[in-house]
Amino acid sequence: MAEFLMKPKIDFAFKEIMMDEKARIGFLAAVLHLDPKDVKEARILNPYLRKVHEDDKLGILDVRILMNNDAVIDVEIQLSELLVWPDRSLFYAAKMYTDQIEQGQKYDVLKKCVSISILDFALFKKEADFYSCFHIREDTRGFLYTDKMEFHVIELPKLPLELKEDCTGLELWAKFINAERKEEFDMIAGRDPYIDSAYQQLQVISQDKQKRMEYEAREKAVRDYNQGMYEAEERGRKEGRKEGRKEVIQMFIEMGQEYGLDDAAILKRLQEKAGLSPEEAAAYLEEYSSQHRLILDPEKIYQCVNKEKF
Repeated sequence: MAEFLMKPKIDFAFKEIMMDEKARIGFLAAVLHLDPKDVKEARILNPYLRKVHEDDKLGILDVRILMNNDAVIDVEIQLSELLVWPDRSLFYAAKMYTDQIEQGQKYDVLKKCVSISILDFALFKKEADFYSCFHIREDTRGFLYTDKMEFHVIELPKLPLELKEDCTGLELWAKFINAERKEEFDMIAGRDPYIDSAYQQLQVISQDKQKRMEYEAREKAVRDYNQGMYEAEERGRKEGRKEGRKEVIQMFIEMGQEYGLDDAAILKRLQEKAGLSPEEAAAYLEEYSSQHRLILDPEKIYQCVNKEKF
């Protein structure tokens, strides 16, 4: 019987791997183009599942790291396609930045914030490379406005099929995260000591009965959520009856809120997937929110609709 190994791209497994300091340092160095020796410290800030709402069934299992005491890094994995991912990652990066400061403090306390997105879908359809990095720069001359915020995006489906001899450390890490078979893990781990440490950690947690139960529960939760979103989209396309359509719209809203999407992102999804006009989407969201006693800012919805942000 083949040895059971967790899939690193399931966020529970990835977070457990990142508990290994050597693996954590190697991964950050590869993504941020640093020498691992320059990463003096990489401390986990959030060892537990983060929930946006009390009744959130899925939660957000990201990895937040303080590096060298001068940069806060958030790593998140997304397996199913989410069209609003750039908006979502920007929202959380901005929140991560502003949460650092309290009233009366000076701005010099603010640390650099880095978002690393590992996606199992193609976000930038017209681009061939699996890795993209974004900074805030001047449009024509390209100089930095500030280095306090940057975004790294890894699109796993764009990885080359073959592992070349001259591939980068980042490509090795992406291949490791995307791997599923022992033969793949063995080959990749043999080429990088930091990935080898990650692989050893993966083997340990894969044989831990309690962690395996947590992993399988998390994998099922992610799979159920993705299936629910798929079914909602399919029903939204096929349903012509008013009541059926309303049920599908409600499902979109519920899942969006469970996943931590803000009102703007939910409105955008209602328009794209349920075929609603901006006004219809806003009306459905306001009706749902009032029924469930959620705090909703009507002015915010009005601005979203009229500024055509979606």
